[in-house]
Amino acid sequence: MTQGTEPYWPTEVWAEQDPGSAGLDAERLAEAVAFAAAHESQWPRSLYYPDGRYVGIVEWNERGPWSDIAGPVRPRGGPAGVILKGGRRVAAWGDTRRPDMTFSIAKSYLAVLAGLASDDGLIPDVDAPVRESVPDPLLDGPHNGAITWRHLLQQSSEWQGTLFGKSDQVDHFRQIGPGADNSRKGEKRLPRPPGSYYEYNDVRVNLLSYCLMCRFGRALPEVLRERIMDPIGASRDWEWRGYDTAWVEIDGRRIQSVPGGGHWGGGLFIGADDHARFGLLIARGGTWNGRRLLSERWIRAMLSPSPTLDNYGYLWWLNRGAAAKPQLPASAFSALGAGNNVIWCDPERDLVAILRWIDKAALDGFLLRLAAATGPGARS
Repeated sequence: MTQGTEPYWPTEVWAEQDPGSAGLDAERLAEAVAFAAAHESQWPRSLYYPDGRYVGIVEWNERGPWSDIAGPVRPRGGPAGVILKGGRRVAAWGDTRRPDMTFSIAKSYLAVLAGLASDDGLIPDVDAPVRESVPDPLLDGPHNGAITWRHLLQQSSEWQGTLFGKSDQVDHFRQIGPGADNSRKGEKRLPRPPGSYYEYNDVRVNLLSYCLMCRFGRALPEVLRERIMDPIGASRDWEWRGYDTAWVEIDGRRIQSVPGGGHWGGGLFIGADDHARFGLLIARGGTWNGRRLLSERWIRAMLSPSPTLDNYGYLWWLNRGAAAKPQLPASAFSALGAGNNVIWCDPERDLVAILRWIDKAALDGFLLRLAAATGPGARS
């Protein structure tokens, strides 16, 4: 083992380490960082185009009755990022503390909250119908009533309905990533049986969030802060905001359900440093400095390929299946958010990389440069 690369757990102040002493190629790492900083997202920093359109609505070719922005939107910062090796910071650029919108990275945080619910016995069986533990009219009927927790976590639920003013139809035929064709997005299609068809659908993810809130009986940001973010030493700057329409009453308390992204505003507002701590927790199997926060059983399930999409687990992206990049470890995984925002985890190398506001077409270029700095050609 290279000197100074033994596992380290960040305290309030980040420990810095020279890339060379961490076993990395300093020059190639600098190239990767410069590449990320030079390829800023094409999204306007205000998150609105000059004609007043919100970036997400333009990005996904969205129009029609469900396109209203329902949650807060804040201008974004510039490119930023953090790279951890062995828990120590070997590179950083931009403002890593600034809490910006993070879009669908929030989905991966929801997967961790689902793991806490499972560990607590609030979800006794991921293959049980959600209706059994959340007896809500949203899950009535033979179709919606057959939806399981696993279906929601793997985005194969095919749930039908309207939640907080948004119909599931808004994301029918939706595609994501470079080259996505959303010319048919929002056209109604007939549902498939639950568990048989993958579709990236934010309304259905928001249903998962709502159901988790019902099981905890508390606002999910409270649970996340208490069970995960405070124990890993995250800042107090992050927040998770919902839609104006998403307030419900549970046991006499008025609670806001939070979305799994910023599709219509709201979502998780957080800095790169806090993402780095969260990524390190998951990359190291759910433990933090000797304390288990999330079961190893759940981590394994969460990072296993889905039957309907082999590079997707429980709301985390995997380097597996037909879309896998052979230059990168098969065990690597990531949380991805539009704009583009990334938590990249490489457990084999004890490596975590956070990217804020990189052009989506440049992400692969960054990851390949990072791999070059950590692969066989790197210093040892």
